[in-house]
Amino acid sequence: MSAQNHNQNFKLENVFSVRKRVGLVTGGGSGIGLMATQALAVNGAKVYITGRTGEKLDRVAELYSKGIPGQIIPIAADVTSKQSIQRLVNEISAKESKLHILINNAGISSLTQNTELEDPKQLQQELFKNEDSVEEWEEVMRTNVTQLFFTTTAFLPLLNKRTVEEHGWSSTVVNISSISGLVKSSQHHFAYNSSKAAAVHLTKMLAHELVTSNLKIRVNNIAPGVFPSEMTTEGSDEKQKSNIPKEKFEGKVPAGRPGKDEDMAGAILFTTSNQYLNGQTIVVDGGLFAGDWHCLDSAYTISWEYRVLTTPMLESCSSIFFGFKSPNSKTPNGTFLFLLRARQPSCRNPICVG
Repeated sequence: MSAQNHNQNFKLENVFSVRKRVGLVTGGGSGIGLMATQALAVNGAKVYITGRTGEKLDRVAELYSKGIPGQIIPIAADVTSKQSIQRLVNEISAKESKLHILINNAGISSLTQNTELEDPKQLQQELFKNEDSVEEWEEVMRTNVTQLFFTTTAFLPLLNKRTVEEHGWSSTVVNISSISGLVKSSQHHFAYNSSKAAAVHLTKMLAHELVTSNLKIRVNNIAPGVFPSEMTTEGSDEKQKSNIPKEKFEGKVPAGRPGKDEDMAGAILFTTSNQYLNGQTIVVDGGLFAGDWHCLDSAYTISWEYRVLTTPMLESCSSIFFGFKSPNSKTPNGTFLFLLRARQPSCRNPICVG
């Protein structure tokens, strides 16, 4: 093979090719699911999208199927129901002999809770005695974790068939979780963050068990930061798109903005096409997690400040900390709820080095 022919392997359309692939995106009618759908279909894949609202799915197919090399095909289904998942498998199996790509994107948020209460009885009332708490936890876990497991396992035969028939290609499952599943803070919603942490670990377990079973089906996870969706905004517009003004995140995320459709599209094409990637979590968050800014929470009115702390432990310390505090917090002025990016190199105070 000549050097010129060998160079063809490095062209973008070959490295990230999804041409003639068949994919399924759950929750594909808006937000990150729609971003994933467009990324695949615009680059030549046939993409089935599913969700509970048939009208929303039909609207997406009508708006975004025109003038592209791929297809967008809507199928209404509720992936929180095993019976509905089975019907979805049956319907796709009747049309396709194999499935290359499964993107588990469907998910919901949870109610926020006040975690800054200093009185144990008040905190008990907020976190334990809330009458809706058990049902909410069950619904969030069922939607964000349980369905992810059952949807993946239901499609294993279709996913494996593609791998067996095509040498050099392994079918792929991509779970969409959140950086909220990677941080220690509850960010005021314990159920949601716990569910996303479970989704991250479930990805690792599925990848491991499929490898152990000698099935060449890759399972990876994308953990987005702040992206426009119906979950992070008030809803969608007439094109099924959501919007977060850039100025809302200037100075609050290292990238200075929320995520764009193209940012997510790049992650989707990478995880679906890279044949050597398995059992991994790809964080796409504009540097939020890398920069230790991951305490940000939409429940806060955030005001960044520079201040020299003067607590007893730091009487001799000139380190400048970055921090923010809740407007409803009883924390005394000058003491931050979170301390970020700490110290002078010479400072050895425990709070600095820790």
